[in-house]
Amino acid sequence: MPDPSTYRPASGTIPEQPGVYRFRDPTGRVIYVGKAKSLRQRLNSYFADVWTLHPRTQQMVTTAGSVDWVTVGTEVEALQLEYAWIKEYDPRFNVRYRDDKSYPYLAVTLDEEYPRLQVMRGAKRKGVRYFGPYAHAWAIRETLDLLLRVFPARTCKAGVFQRAHRMGRPCLLGDIGKCSAPCVGRVSADEHRQIVLDFCDFMAGKTDLLMKRLEREMQQASSELNFELAARLRDDLMALRRAMEKQAVVFGDGTDADVVAFADDPLEAAVQVFHVRGGRVRGQRGWVVEKTEDLGPGDLVHHFCSQVYGEEAAANGAASGIPRELLVPELPADVDALADWLSGLRGSRVTIRVPQRGDKKTLQETVAHNAEQALARHKLRRAGDLTTRSRALEELADALALDSAPLRIECYDVSQIQGTDVVASMVVFEDGLARKSEYRRFAITGQSDDVSAISEVLRRRFSRYRQEVAESVAAADPGDLPGIDPETGRPRRFAYPPQLVVVDGGQPQVNAAARVMADLGVTDVAVCGLAKRLEEVWIPDEEFPLILPRTSEGLYLLQRVRDEAHRFAITYHRQKRSKRMVASDLDGVPGLGEVRRKALLRHFGSLKRLKVATVDEIVEVPGIGRRTAEAILAAVGTPAIGDPARTNGRPASGQSGTVLPTAGMTDADRAPEAT
Repeated sequence: MPDPSTYRPASGTIPEQPGVYRFRDPTGRVIYVGKAKSLRQRLNSYFADVWTLHPRTQQMVTTAGSVDWVTVGTEVEALQLEYAWIKEYDPRFNVRYRDDKSYPYLAVTLDEEYPRLQVMRGAKRKGVRYFGPYAHAWAIRETLDLLLRVFPARTCKAGVFQRAHRMGRPCLLGDIGKCSAPCVGRVSADEHRQIVLDFCDFMAGKTDLLMKRLEREMQQASSELNFELAARLRDDLMALRRAMEKQAVVFGDGTDADVVAFADDPLEAAVQVFHVRGGRVRGQRGWVVEKTEDLGPGDLVHHFCSQVYGEEAAANGAASGIPRELLVPELPADVDALADWLSGLRGSRVTIRVPQRGDKKTLQETVAHNAEQALARHKLRRAGDLTTRSRALEELADALALDSAPLRIECYDVSQIQGTDVVASMVVFEDGLARKSEYRRFAITGQSDDVSAISEVLRRRFSRYRQEVAESVAAADPGDLPGIDPETGRPRRFAYPPQLVVVDGGQPQVNAAARVMADLGVTDVAVCGLAKRLEEVWIPDEEFPLILPRTSEGLYLLQRVRDEAHRFAITYHRQKRSKRMVASDLDGVPGLGEVRRKALLRHFGSLKRLKVATVDEIVEVPGIGRRTAEAILAAVGTPAIGDPARTNGRPASGQSGTVLPTAGMTDADRAPEAT
């Protein structure tokens, strides 16, 4: 580990002018870029006592092997150079504003001859104008669907556009009036571009002029008795109003601003920004960043502005994403230089200020609340991924007196209704996470209670385990991996034993499971049960249950495993029960598949009519032979009478016979379409 004192420059050699500095590791790679109003004052702060520095700063200065700098004339030049170096070197210790997810934008491809409106994610490109970001892609499509009747611009892909152009026929959107169909020449390229530009003006907040123009055209059409045009313009106005209602009005003065707020701890910070255009919230974004040093809100504002708006300007070629006003929780030390730099990017004055009262202060508090929630969610995800799962497994190992943490847990549950359609489930959790590819389900026959069903399921599972292990040992080459099928390369279905078996139930179920495993000679797998009544943990041959604290992460993990097993079992039970309830008497007829069953029901209309049909009448159905017809009548409970004199189940003259009763019809008989 390099010692900072080994590469510390002499204090007198560091200039006092503003500039930008770079820390490099021993291989020469840039690991940190910063700017300072006074290079000497800033760099000397890095070479104080290492133990007084911020943890991330300690790591940075002990990782670095050298430092260099460049002086500039003004702080604005320092900002420009700092942004350029961060973009060029991508230093590992710099605060980087990367979106916590890929936000969708409404993009307008103004660089094409016929601009297209579309949903776009990922990196921005030049020549495309973006609106948003939006929280969900469906919100963009919903807004587009409302606005296309007013601004019928192209939304199709290049391939669809070219195919329609070759065929000379527009797509469905062109036929229903939601596209001006430039592909077939209904409008020229200039006319289509004007439609797109009007759409951009509306999305940018210039709504009043457009609404007044449409109202004026509607009144004029009405006065000229052109009521069809007036009705269409009226519907356009209603569509625009509905689109505007979907965006919350926060300022009545048409404010164009970004509202930024932070929530941080010593190591991380969550950033939220609301984009307000024309007094309406047009989009929202959020980041969670690592703090490389002891950064206050003002420092975070500096990094946010220099990186995010620098990226906007670099991506679009113009600073369409930079607002006139930036509302922040605290002003950075270089606020004047920052405002000048942003003004240069935008091409007009940008103001940075802290709201003090009124609606802007209220919105700032709302954005800050969102930042606090984002940081809490981020911490929760990290805890769930690492610390919490480890603590849960350790608590289970301690509570159940296991030699090590149960890295693989299997849970079993039984589902039934009064002994019918008995099924069981096996779910697997590895390292505290569900392993759904390892889930199994069992159909139980001959058992009508939970205890015997649990016994059968565990006997089947661990018998298969012993069999798989024996086959693997007998057939394996020395280089084969244990538990892996050498032919397919996939894990054998039951070759991996768990460290812990959990059953959904109390003392009877747990003791039954332990007996089965003891009979099979499986002695290295722990067993416990979780009873729903009071969430007691039962251990085999124990008179009283184990009570874990309600705040125990181990108990919470057992509950998740048990609930997942219950969900998986009851889903399978419902499938079996539904399948049985729609079963038909025709299902078991040999040689009668689904296609022929449907043909029979189409021909006769119902199972009731089929029951009173003759063999000759059934043979008339395409694909049904005489032998199959006789089997059908036998299955539905009617003797196979081949006398042609018998029609529709009624005896002919002089012939005795009985019409079969229909009182015993099932739901499947009354609703043959369900079969």
